[in-house]
Amino acid sequence: MLIIKLGGSLLGAPELLHWLALVVKFGDGKVVIVPGGGLFANAVREAQQISNTSDEVAHQLALLAMDQFGLLLAGLNTDLVTASSELEIAERGWQHRGIIWLPSKMVLADSSIPQNWDVTSDSLSAWLANKLGAEHLILVKSKSLITYQKEAPSKLQHLVEDELIDSQFVHFSTDKSFQAWALNKADYTIFEQGFSVQKLQEKGLQLNK
Repeated sequence: MLIIKLGGSLLGAPELLHWLALVVKFGDGKVVIVPGGGLFANAVREAQQISNTSDEVAHQLALLAMDQFGLLLAGLNTDLVTASSELEIAERGWQHRGIIWLPSKMVLADSSIPQNWDVTSDSLSAWLANKLGAEHLILVKSKSLITYQKEAPSKLQHLVEDELIDSQFVHFSTDKSFQAWALNKADYTIFEQGFSVQKLQEKGLQLNK
């Protein structure tokens, strides 16, 4: 299984539609999209500042923001289907569909996940990859990754400092059974003939060993 995290920063970018189309065409029930929070999560941040509500409440609202972005993605390509539980993911897999995960139900059921802004959709995509026994996780980023390509594997701290991934991603991705990668949004072109581990290894920025 392959997990692909598509962040809210891709909204409005033409590349986003290409990523969605690839999952529809080649997903075959084995690719799950994790949505970011995007402008919906930004609204939660603003609401927290205005109301001074707790991080725990903001965490719940941010998960619902991811659900909203997931529903928006499904609306952009109606051949995609949503799933909010392991059973639904499995059912969509049996149907050979392209899947968008709506995270709030599963994440809120796990009290071990920190309820603060340190955990974003990056960490939750790693959590899901481990939960589902995925082989690979791809974080699709809007920013260029060329600077980091020259560094040794596991350069996570630099990515955290540059706010490309959240600070808890290390915890969720280290010593797991899956390989984590980062790609630029324009790198959808490497999968135009289908999702390929070889192409991913050639182009992707490896995030864990």
